[in-house]
Amino acid sequence: MTNNSLAEVAAVLKRANTVAVACHVRPDGDALGSGMALCLALENTGKRAFMLCEEAPPERLSIFPFMPKTYQSLPVKREELDLFVCVDSADLPRIGIFASDFAAFKGKTLNIDHHVSNPHYAKFNYVLADSTATCEIMPEILQAAGFEINSQIADLLALGLLTDSGNFSHNDVSAKTFEVAALLKRCGANICETGYQVFTRQSKGRAILYGRVINSMRFALDGKLAFITVTQKDFAETGTDKSQTEGFVDYPLSIDGVEVSISLMEVKKNQYKASLRSRRVNVNAVADRFGGGGHVLASGCMFNCEYEEAIDRLTHAVYQQL
Repeated sequence: MTNNSLAEVAAVLKRANTVAVACHVRPDGDALGSGMALCLALENTGKRAFMLCEEAPPERLSIFPFMPKTYQSLPVKREELDLFVCVDSADLPRIGIFASDFAAFKGKTLNIDHHVSNPHYAKFNYVLADSTATCEIMPEILQAAGFEINSQIADLLALGLLTDSGNFSHNDVSAKTFEVAALLKRCGANICETGYQVFTRQSKGRAILYGRVINSMRFALDGKLAFITVTQKDFAETGTDKSQTEGFVDYPLSIDGVEVSISLMEVKKNQYKASLRSRRVNVNAVADRFGGGGHVLASGCMFNCEYEEAIDRLTHAVYQQL
C-alpha cells in the first residue's frame, strides 16, 4: 500500500471540474473542516464541488456562517462527476450511505486521510498516518494544486486541526502541526476564537450532561483504565445529543494513574459506540479486535451486546496491551 505523490494528487484535483467530497458518518471537526475547505477551494477556482455527509453537521461544530451546504444524497448523477473524494475516512464503509456510490464510480477516486488503519481504498491515495489531522495534510495539497488558502478556508482547516489535536494537547502533535497552525494564522484564521467556540463555550444542557457522565465514571485494572458512559436517557433528560459529547473521553486521562480512557455511548438498546484514548497505549490494537480502528492513541469501535459484556471485553483487551 503506497501513496501517490503530492504532485499526482494535485494534478487530479486541478483537472477535475465537478467533484464530490464525502466525509465519515457522525462528522467531527476534522472531517468537516478538511472536506469543506477542499470544496471552497475548488469552488473559488470556478469548479463545482459538493460536500456529502450522511448527517447534517452537529450544531456545536457549525460555527462559521460560510460553511458550505452539505448534501445527504448525491445532488448530481454519478456520471456527471469527474472526481470522487473521501476525506478523513479510515475505510470506505465509514462514509455511510455514500460508500456504494464511491465503490461504483468508474472515474477517478481520491482518498485523503491520516488514520493508520486506512487500507488505501481509492484509485489515488494520500494517507499520512503520522499527521495529527487531515486538516494538517490539506494545506500542502491545496498549495500544490495552486488553490488559494483564504481566511475562510484557513478557519475551516483550523477547526479540524484544533479538534483532532485536542487543542494541541495530544501526543501526536508535532512540529509540523504548529507549522501548519502558523500558516493558517498567516492566511487569516482566527484560531483563538475557533478554540473558544469548540472547547470552552457550551450550553447549560451540555454542562449538566458532562457532570452526570463524569460523576458515573468507573475504573478498572488498578485505576489504569477509566470508563465513562453516556446513555440515551442522559441525552433525553438533559435535552442534548451526541454532538454535545465532544471532548468528554479526554477528561479521564487527566487523572493520575489513568492510562486508557474509554467512552461508551449508547446508540440504542444493547448497541454502544466505544471511543478509546490514551497517551502511550496502542488503543488502535484494542479497537481492531472488535472491527474498529483509527489511530494508535485514539480509536473507536462498535459493540452489539449488553453493557457489562462490552465493559468486560474492553477491559480484557486493554489489559493485553498494558
